[in-house]
Amino acid sequence: MVPRQPAAETRAEIRAVAGELFAQRGFEQTSLREIAERLGITKAALYYHFPSKNELMSSLVQPLVDELRALAEAVEATAQDGAVSRDPRPTVLAYYDICVRHRQVLRGLIRDVHAIRELDILPVIVHWRERVDAVLVGSDDPADRVRAVVALGGLQDTVAVFDDDELARVREAAIEAAMRALLPG
Repeated sequence: MVPRQPAAETRAEIRAVAGELFAQRGFEQTSLREIAERLGITKAALYYHFPSKNELMSSLVQPLVDELRALAEAVEATAQDGAVSRDPRPTVLAYYDICVRHRQVLRGLIRDVHAIRELDILPVIVHWRERVDAVLVGSDDPADRVRAVVALGGLQDTVAVFDDDELARVREAAIEAAMRALLPG
């Protein structure tokens, strides 16, 4: 008899396979049956761990949201002395690294905009991104905020668009482009 795998490991495997399929095909185009088949488990076993596809997607997005929140709170805490606006590079690097860690989720969301609307994910992600944006430029002026949106949005898109092997080669170029977008004048 094969010993049963702990539930936490099964959940992690389900999340890994779902993340891969959502990134490749999109949320709507991936069925729970396909995820279960890829894992070699029954659909009922998958439902035991994730009662719905929306809950599965939410479990994939939540770590991204948590890291964005933590970054925003850390950046806001250090903004009191103006350190972030004098040297935004650590924040830019941290944001890039968050995007890399959550690359599959970003790709899945980009591939399936309907999923973003259906799960009401976008407002939460945008909320934390806007808080980071505001600290990076030190202003609420929309013209200034555009610089942060372009910088961080460009990093996010770079991570979603480039292949794994290309990411290592374009990392510094992406960071430098973001820095140029952030610096006024």
